[in-house]
Amino acid sequence: MNLVKNSLLAAGLAAVGMMFASPTMAIELKASHQWPGGKGDARDEMVQIIAREVEKANVDLTVKVYPGASLVKPKEQWGALAKGQIDISAFPLDYASGRVPQFSATLMPGLVRNHDRATRLNSSPFMADIKKLIEDSGVKVLADAWLAGAFASKKQCITSPETMKGQVTRAAGPAFEQMLVGAGASIASMPSSEIYTGMQTGVLDAANTSSGSFVSYRLYEQVTCLTAPGANALWFMYEPILISARTWDKLNDAQRKALMAASKKAEDYFLGEAKKLDQKMVDTFRNAGVKIAEMSPADYDAWLTIAKQTSYKEFSEKVPGGKELIEKALAVK
Repeated sequence: MNLVKNSLLAAGLAAVGMMFASPTMAIELKASHQWPGGKGDARDEMVQIIAREVEKANVDLTVKVYPGASLVKPKEQWGALAKGQIDISAFPLDYASGRVPQFSATLMPGLVRNHDRATRLNSSPFMADIKKLIEDSGVKVLADAWLAGAFASKKQCITSPETMKGQVTRAAGPAFEQMLVGAGASIASMPSSEIYTGMQTGVLDAANTSSGSFVSYRLYEQVTCLTAPGANALWFMYEPILISARTWDKLNDAQRKALMAASKKAEDYFLGEAKKLDQKMVDTFRNAGVKIAEMSPADYDAWLTIAKQTSYKEFSEKVPGGKELIEKALAVK
């Protein structure tokens, strides 16, 4: 009898203890991106920094990273984020321009030009408009990241628009596709993770993508000439770290604070790495025997003339608020 009483008493005390303790349930977030993991890609490292820092914060929150498109295909990540099927992504925002056409402004030829101006854009009315559109879609920005990019070809160096004629090229996004078609190129659309195979199989003659992707995907094995960003970079792309709003709403204050602190550390890291990525690309390609070229100011101006007649015009006329977005971006000095 005493044994039964003691057992009942112990069970009652345990239940009371559980009521007062109210333990927090640990949450694991899924972070997906398309770049190789553990191979020095700065975008992967941004996500890894967030995972490490959040774990150290000890707020019952962990981040599991799925690199190399191992969880979700590159262009499907936006829909997965908006639906809450994945929690975090390092995502090239222009990939979602089919759903939100204004996002093409974040990969518009010649709109950024250099890293310092990209940093100033982050706190501009232009980016305030872009971030509102992101939030209206059920997603939130954790960390900003702008990458410069380059051109490369198996046939010849791409400098002036004339050098693009007759080449089948991959362009990241509709704005670049419109400009390149205006210069006489043919387009084969694909994510950056498929450029290597496209060149290897003869589908592509040329491509443009970010400096980081040129190295991560070993494109120096497939091309004969690289046109580096230099002082006249046509190619800049916004590739932020994003979180699903559904996920954000589930987190408590301590978890949100830890996640934002981790994201700030990741953003600061990337700011320091962005320029290094360009030089690392140049060094890597040169060491692999690839010829290095740069666009001259005259080349840049010639491309901009084509961009204004094609991608800028198309964006201004067909995208709601497109003209105003371009004007706001160009107003940042």
